[in-house]
Amino acid sequence: MQSTVSHATSSGIRRAELMAALSIATDFGMGQPMEYAMTTCVVAVRIGEAAGLSQRDLEDAYNEALLRYIGCNADTYWLASIIGDELALRAEIAAIDTADTPRIMQLMLRYIRQTNAGANLVRMTQAFIQGVAELGAVHTSFFPGHCEVAQRLAQRLGFEESFVATVGQIYARWDGKGVPGLKGEAISPALLTASLAHDIVTFYRLGGIDSAVAMARKRRGRAHSPALVDCFLRNAAQVLAGLGSDPAWETVLAMEPGSHRYLTQEELDTACSAMADFADIKSPWFLGHSHRVAELAKAAAAHCGLPADDMQGIYRAALLHDIGKVGVSAAVWGKEAPLSDREAEQVRMHPYYTARILARPSGLARLGDVASQHHERLDGSGYHRNLNGSALTRASRIVAAANRYVVLCEDRPHRRACSADEAAQTIRNEARSGLLDSDVADSVLAAAGHRTSRTRRAAVGGLSERELEVLRLVARGNTMKQTAEKLFISAKTVDRHLQNIYSKIGVSTRAGATLFAMEHRLLE
Repeated sequence: MQSTVSHATSSGIRRAELMAALSIATDFGMGQPMEYAMTTCVVAVRIGEAAGLSQRDLEDAYNEALLRYIGCNADTYWLASIIGDELALRAEIAAIDTADTPRIMQLMLRYIRQTNAGANLVRMTQAFIQGVAELGAVHTSFFPGHCEVAQRLAQRLGFEESFVATVGQIYARWDGKGVPGLKGEAISPALLTASLAHDIVTFYRLGGIDSAVAMARKRRGRAHSPALVDCFLRNAAQVLAGLGSDPAWETVLAMEPGSHRYLTQEELDTACSAMADFADIKSPWFLGHSHRVAELAKAAAAHCGLPADDMQGIYRAALLHDIGKVGVSAAVWGKEAPLSDREAEQVRMHPYYTARILARPSGLARLGDVASQHHERLDGSGYHRNLNGSALTRASRIVAAANRYVVLCEDRPHRRACSADEAAQTIRNEARSGLLDSDVADSVLAAAGHRTSRTRRAAVGGLSERELEVLRLVARGNTMKQTAEKLFISAKTVDRHLQNIYSKIGVSTRAGATLFAMEHRLLE
């Protein structure tokens, strides 16, 4: 059933689509393979339906399975400071019963030992003592912090109060030994269902249906509701059917309980803002970074004379540009010493993770194309795809330059922040050396409040900035559809721009327009 959001105000993106995309980010942040949360969602809904959950509880179980870990970026820098690679730890600890304290402590101590490998005996002993002392905060601060952050993000994403309450119970257990210390039927049925589904998927991936069934029997009445476990055991084959082959994205969207709610434009902005904070809370070095980049990029787009729709698309892409950072350990982001080759390669992967998180639906994919190119450079020396200027749209260039300026002005563990003037000089130098677009760099600096000597280049043939972008893309062989996708506009709008271009420069074909662009060096 489709929601009633009007076409004029709709973003064209279902809330379930946004949730599924965000769930991939939580997969990365928990050290799990892609579509782990979506697979959990499939299992949770199947169990919930078999158990006869109410419509409200079924909807909350669906949401909880997808967004179970939206608060778990919080305090990861603290955890990484003790045990090192928190992503590896999370991947390994997923199969351990949360009440098995001796086994969990043994695993934690092994990570502390690995993190301090090479240290002398005194330093190793100190690390052990300090680590054990601080690990006590896991139940008193770390887990409760995840719950609180998850609830606040859920509120910002516009979820109903029942789900906000459910996501705050993420570590609760049937036997009352979790966080918060709720017990039995005092825990949300949706949470109990999603929690059981989470463990089922973990063990199914480790050892198939037999492993999942054995886990459920062992944890019945302990971590999980006896009634829900019994329901699963009666229907295990049906609950787990097709998990290894069916496309999780399509399955999850098709089985969404209730009406299909589409986000309004305003709700999409709010969601992008919440996702930016979800990413930036990964490390204290990043707090507020994505919003600063977004504001500067939007102002630079205005200085470039781009239309309002383009400015909004650039703003959203800039908010989301660093969401892939959740897939890199906080230990790497917080390292003061030079990165190893392995660590540097992990850092180079974060734009790729951004692209994967935002790969679907098409409305997010358009933002993802721009967002994931924030470290590309005009000469092809950037990452992760080593694109050069001909492949980078103006939107990508704006986000890249804005990000570069903001990063220079922020403290990092290995260096102090540059002054605004020092950052501006670096931007100018990189534009002169062909790393950044000179016109875009000028607009970013102007938007940041710096004096600029460059004047906007006189329009060739009376072409507007948008018409120049269309001309460059079409001249390089892009179809109208491809051009439309890269510029966040419709193919009909591209056609209208082309007709205006042809009229202004006195040609009637693509070939003629291409030659005109070459003659006037408009492809540079």
